[in-house]
Amino acid sequence: MQIEENKVVKIEYTVKTEEGVLVDTSEGNEPLAYLHGHKNIITGLENALVGKAVDDELSVTVTPEEAYGERHEQLIKEVPMQAFQGVDKVEPGMQFNAESPQGPQLITVTKVDGDTVTVDGNHPLAGVTLSFDVKVVEVREPSEEELSHGHVHGAGGHEH
Repeated sequence: MQIEENKVVKIEYTVKTEEGVLVDTSEGNEPLAYLHGHKNIITGLENALVGKAVDDELSVTVTPEEAYGERHEQLIKEVPMQAFQGVDKVEPGMQFNAESPQGPQLITVTKVDGDTVTVDGNHPLAGVTLSFDVKVVEVREPSEEELSHGHVHGAGGHEH
């Protein structure tokens, strides 16, 4: 069976930056399970997996446009410390969910200067080209529930 839209796929993977910095790996964990064609993984990797089958291995480089997008300087803002009421100590690297006009948005604190906090609303991997080494370990039909929910259930997938 080949990977195509509406198939459940399980992959073992390692992803690194262009500089060789490890971003994530499934090594030592369950393979990643996703429902193909439902935007459960980044577009560039999903596109590269079309037509692959169990035991296929591939290396693929994914540009920011097909990964987490380009960085946008307008998503970097200075906000008053009072926006973080209830947080004992705000430090660079901390992440929070903030409300934006488009809904919840993950922000990362990049700088604290007195009563001013600089936050970055870009995805941490925005603007980064990623290199994946992938092995396909399973391709199967989805259950009715997985298809209606748009994601895989169980090991390596979503738990309800």
